[in-house]
Amino acid sequence: MSFNERSFEQHGRLKKIATAASVGLSVVLTLLKVFAAIYTGSLAILSSLIDSLADIFASSVTLVAVRYSSMPASFNHRYGYGKAEAISALVQAAFIAGSGIFVLYDGIYRIFYPQPVERTEIGIVVMSVSLVATVALIVFQKYTARETGSLAIAADSEHYTVDVATNISIIVTLIVVELFGADWFDTLTASVVSAFLLLSAWKLAKKAVNLLTDAELPPEVRKKVCEVVMELPFAKGIHDLRTRDLGGAYMFEFHLELDGELPLSAAHEFTTLVEENLEEAFPGAQVIIHQDPEGVVEDRLDRKLV
Repeated sequence: MSFNERSFEQHGRLKKIATAASVGLSVVLTLLKVFAAIYTGSLAILSSLIDSLADIFASSVTLVAVRYSSMPASFNHRYGYGKAEAISALVQAAFIAGSGIFVLYDGIYRIFYPQPVERTEIGIVVMSVSLVATVALIVFQKYTARETGSLAIAADSEHYTVDVATNISIIVTLIVVELFGADWFDTLTASVVSAFLLLSAWKLAKKAVNLLTDAELPPEVRKKVCEVVMELPFAKGIHDLRTRDLGGAYMFEFHLELDGELPLSAAHEFTTLVEENLEEAFPGAQVIIHQDPEGVVEDRLDRKLV
């Protein structure tokens, strides 16, 4: 088994563990928040409960997407199934946005029809447990996303990061309500939470659309590709570089300029070395290289794009 094959399998296993942990935590926190919302009547806790229900749905979608995207390339999908994670992220964004709108609506309703918040100590304990568990999950998810390049897990982690701010704000809210009897502060916090949810949904959807529409990779990645190629003494130049994210794995296409007097076998050997160096710099990357004689005059893509 090659290094890339082992890496692919390890990444797939790591992603599955992360998504299973996310689903499990979402279920546990949802049950705790149902209890807290019923006993306190807090809209802020209810907003967090709705968010946790969204987490269960989103994490379940992520679990399916990760399993699908981890499949190796097939005859009909020769680039692999990595972009399934982008579809998952879009579904998550839609559900998160819907949750945010629901909480915002309930917040507006309570402005006109206020409801008292009671037994805040129960809510504080539940939200504190939720905060600690969420932070632990985020640490593991960010490690997994960094190691695997998974957009779906990065999306899940981003949503849970918003949850941290949400949990802290709700704990502060419950303390304020307990000390000063300011029930209106509970409604205000819920409205802020809904705004965070809507903003998170927008950012998540934007990333997913960029991946699905083959947006170019960041400038630092393109720069690194050029550096890896031009470090080799036989490389005379590189042009018409195109990059994209296949969903956890990069793809590079470019023209490699070589000495025009090289025999075909030597040109092939040099090109293979370039591919190997790029795959070492970007594990799992797919590389397509077109060989050009140095100084050839042609209608280049670099001159057409703006």
